[in-house]
Amino acid sequence: MRALLVVNHKATTTSERSRDVLVRALRSEVHLDVAYTRRRGHATALARGAGAAGQGVVVVHGGDGTVNEVVNGLMEAGGSAQERPALAVVPGGSTNVFARALGLPCDWAEATGVILEALRDARTRTIGLGSADGRFFTFCAGMGIDAAVVRRVEQARLRGRTSTPVLYLRAATGQLLVSADRRHPAISLLTDDVREEQLTTVIVQNTAPWTYLWGRPVDLNPQASFDTGLGVLALRTLRAASASRLLGQILVRGSAPSGRQVGRWHDLSALTLESPRPVPFQVDGDYLGERREVQLAAHPAAVRVLGASPLA
Repeated sequence: MRALLVVNHKATTTSERSRDVLVRALRSEVHLDVAYTRRRGHATALARGAGAAGQGVVVVHGGDGTVNEVVNGLMEAGGSAQERPALAVVPGGSTNVFARALGLPCDWAEATGVILEALRDARTRTIGLGSADGRFFTFCAGMGIDAAVVRRVEQARLRGRTSTPVLYLRAATGQLLVSADRRHPAISLLTDDVREEQLTTVIVQNTAPWTYLWGRPVDLNPQASFDTGLGVLALRTLRAASASRLLGQILVRGSAPSGRQVGRWHDLSALTLESPRPVPFQVDGDYLGERREVQLAAHPAAVRVLGASPLA
C-alpha cells in the first residue's frame, strides 16, 4: 500500500526525533511519501491529491487544525468513503480532541503502534462528519462565546504564548464573565422542527467530548457520536450568577451543563444559525471570523479512519 504522511512540524508536541521515528515505523508497513505543511491550507491540497496519486492512506502528524485541513482535502477528492484514502492520526497538537475521541492514545509513539497494527490487519472504521457552509469538521463547531474564546487564544499565540489548558481556561473565564454578548444574545437556531431565539452561544458537536482539560474530558453533549447526526448545546441569556454556575458545572464537577438557560438537541441532520449582527464562529478549534448566518449539516459514513476504537 502507498501512503502519504502529512506533517505539521510547527505543531505543539512534535519534534525532529519523533518525526524520524514515525517515518521509519510507517515505512516498515507501507510505501511512504512524506510532505511537510508550509502554510495554512497546504494540508488540504496535499490530501486532495493523495487519492489521485493512488495512495491508500493519509497519515496526519499534527494537531486538530492540521487534521481538519486533511479531512477537507479528502472530502474534496470526491467519491465515497471506500473510494477515498483512509485517514490515520498521530497526535502532535496540544489537545488532540479528534484523535482522543477516536480512542487513540495521546502519546504519539503509542498511537503509532495502534496505527501500525491497524495497517497490518487492514482494520478501519467509517465515521460521520459535520459541515458548516461547506467546511467539514471532525468534532465541533461553535458560534458565539466559545468561538470568541478560540479567537482570544489564537491572538495570545500570535503574541508568543503557548497553547495550554491554563490559557484556554483564562480565555473562557474572561469571555464568559465579561463579554456583553452573554447579556444581549443575538443568535437564532432553526431546524425543520425547532426555532430557538436569543441564544448567546451555540456549540455543535459531531462527537463527544467537546474538549479536554488536563486530560479530563469536558462533556457538554454526552450523546453526541460519530455514528449519529449533530448534537447541539445552546446557552440563553447568562447573567453573572448563571455564568458562574455554568463554569462550576463544567470545570469543577465535570458534568454537562443544565438549567433553564441551557437548550440541548440530539441527532440533527441539518440546522441554521442566524444573527442580526456578526458573531464569532469556529470549527475544530480554528477561528473563522464573524458570521451572520451559518448552514450546518451531518454527513454520515463520510471518512474511513485507521486505529479507531469501535466504541469511540
